[in-house]
Formats: sequence, structure tokens, C-alpha cells
Amino acid sequence: MEKGEGENQTSISEFILLGFENLPGLQILFFLLFLGIYIVTMAANLLIVALVVADQHLHNPMYFFLGNLSCLEISYTLTILPRMLASFLTGDRTVSVTGCMVQFYWFGVLLTAECYLLASMSYDRYLAICNPLHYGTLMNVRFCMQLAAGSWLSSFIILAPIIYLVSQLAFCGPNEIDHFFCDLTQMINLSCSDTDLVNLVTLIFSSTNIILPFLLTLTSYAYIITTILRISSTTGKQKAFSTCSSHLIVVTTYYGTLITVYMLPNTGALRILNKFVSMLYTVLTSLINPLIYSLRNKEVKEALRRAQQKY
Repeated sequence: MEKGEGENQTSISEFILLGFENLPGLQILFFLLFLGIYIVTMAANLLIVALVVADQHLHNPMYFFLGNLSCLEISYTLTILPRMLASFLTGDRTVSVTGCMVQFYWFGVLLTAECYLLASMSYDRYLAICNPLHYGTLMNVRFCMQLAAGSWLSSFIILAPIIYLVSQLAFCGPNEIDHFFCDLTQMINLSCSDTDLVNLVTLIFSSTNIILPFLLTLTSYAYIITTILRISSTTGKQKAFSTCSSHLIVVTTYYGTLITVYMLPNTGALRILNKFVSMLYTVLTSLINPLIYSLRNKEVKEALRRAQQKY
């Protein structure tokens, strides 16, 4: 604890992430559960990345974006789970103010990048189904690279003003964050500074960069579904739908949990429910996504079979 110059208030140097401390008898069980999730998530996503890089049959736009998505899921996992596992094992829930801001920055970058990557993937499926004759020309290597790079770079730039404003806030106590990661809303609420500007900027940037890609994704699937319904043969419909069904499940799971988290009041009894729903889009989607793509996708399963035969 340090005294701020010219102030009677005491500035804090660390936060306490309460996590699931209200369930003390389950800490070891949580550690084992999340250790298993961590290992499987890392292995599954690394496998997807390795297959996309190594298998020539997967060198197309859809799997290029899938590889990017798996890299993002790996980053999500590394941003949140190691800190959680350490707190379950040691009981130490403290994190420095700077460390908390760094974790939020990476988390925010990844959340924003995922929204734009999912929108890029839905646009890829839109072109493949609704405009197949020009798909190869429109979705070329250069355009794919631009979409992926734009998703990542824009996320770093978008989060920079928010993290700068948060870094200018003073924290004088209390210092408890009732979550398992550094939640921005709770960090701002703990500040003893004027938070009107940071709240306004956060609202504008987060709304724009979640709602905009969501609407783009929704529009793409509206056209895709309309096009599929116009196909006369049942086989044709099934074949067209199979090319985007995995992505549609991922999008529905991700945005469904994300919207639920921000609609649920983060108070009282609902706070625990909020934590568990947050767990779905921060931790479990990183585990579920590669499983959905590998179990529902024939090309991925065939690539895995070829890799087993080769080695």
C-alpha cells in the first residue's frame, strides 16, 4: 500500500481475485477439472493448427481462418487458466494492478479479435455458398491475409485507448474483484477517480466492436440460409449446410454466452451464475470449438487419419 502524493487516500498495488473462494471444499476438485480442461484445450487447438499448416488439403480459406481461431483459443487459455490453476493450488488470489490491466488488455484484444474472425469466417461461407463461381477469385490468399491481419491488428488498436484510460485511474481500496479474471467493469468500480470518461469510451468501443461483427455474421447467415432453402434437392441442401454447420454452432455458442453474461445482473445470487456463464465463453468455448470442427468435419478427420498413417 502506498500513499498518493498530496492525497490522504492510500493507493493499492494489488487486487484480490475472489474467484470461487465461496466454495472452499471444491478447490482441489476445481484444480483437477481445470487442469484437465487446460491440457485438452491446448492439445486440441495445437493439433488443429498443426493439421492446417502441414496438410495440403486444408490449405484453403476456411481452414486458414480455423487455424487463426485455434491460435486465438490457445491465447485465451494462456491468458486466463494458468493464473486460475495457481490460485486453486496455492490459495494466493492476489494480482498486481499492472498485472490485472495486462490480463484485461489481452483478454479484450482476444475477445474483439474473435468477434471479427467469426465474422470473416461467416463471410467466407457466404461467398462459398451464395457466390460459388466467383469464390476462388474473391476469397484469394491476399484477401484472406487482409481479413485475418485486420481482425488481429484492429483489436490491439481498439483496446489501446481503453487500457490507457484505465491505467490513469487511481485505486484506493477496497481491492477485491469478485471474479476469476480481471473484469473491467469491476476494476472501474473499484477506482476512486472520476470514471465517466472511461465508462463512456468503453461503452462506445465495446458496443461497436461486438455488435458490428455480430450483425455482419447475422447478415451472412441470413443470406446463406435463404440460399440453402432455395436448393431443390435434399442432398444439395445437406451438402451446403454441412459446409457451415460447425461454424454456425461455434457462433451460436459464443454469442449466446457472451450476450447472456452482459444481460445478467452481476449482483447477489446471480453473480455466481454470471461467473459460470462467463466460464463458458472464456474457457469452455476454447475447448469446445476444436472438438466441434474435428468431430463434425470430414476433411479435418481425413487430415488426422493421413497424419496418423504418415507417422
